[in-house]
Amino acid sequence: MDRVQKQESVQQLEGWLNEAASVVVVHYRGMTVEEVTSLRRKAHANQVGIKVAKNSLAKLAADKTQYKGIKDLLTGPTALVFSKDAIAPAKTVVEFAKKNEKVVILGGALGDKLLDEAGVKAIAALPSLNESRAKLLALINTPASRIAQVVSAPGAQIARVLNAKASKGE
Repeated sequence: MDRVQKQESVQQLEGWLNEAASVVVVHYRGMTVEEVTSLRRKAHANQVGIKVAKNSLAKLAADKTQYKGIKDLLTGPTALVFSKDAIAPAKTVVEFAKKNEKVVILGGALGDKLLDEAGVKAIAALPSLNESRAKLLALINTPASRIAQVVSAPGAQIARVLNAKASKGE
């Protein structure tokens, strides 16, 4: 890799990190091609990016972003897992690590806050952005449906009484 390619790689990594809401750093030592492919598919399904880069280049890129703190985590065979959704990278990695012992969570960052392994797992336990939106819509929708039930209840009761009287023949 020549100097120009290295600069392009650093710029590309820097762009991804600047767009990311969170980053998780993992070791992937000993994983087979099938396992890495499975992790990449899971990440892609969750709209999460995974980048394996030379640690020296990743450190240069991180140094120019809010993720300066992850530089100490970049040792050995590491991969950066990132997304615009702050919770998705942590969820993706933690779920995959439960099934595959070869994935070791080193830590990460949420904005400029550095996270250890426990912090990444804590974030993974939170509901995702889409789950939070669905819960919020359900909360907003619930009062409207209750109001509709209350308003329609007297009319429904009268209709049942009239129906009962009619079926008795009165």
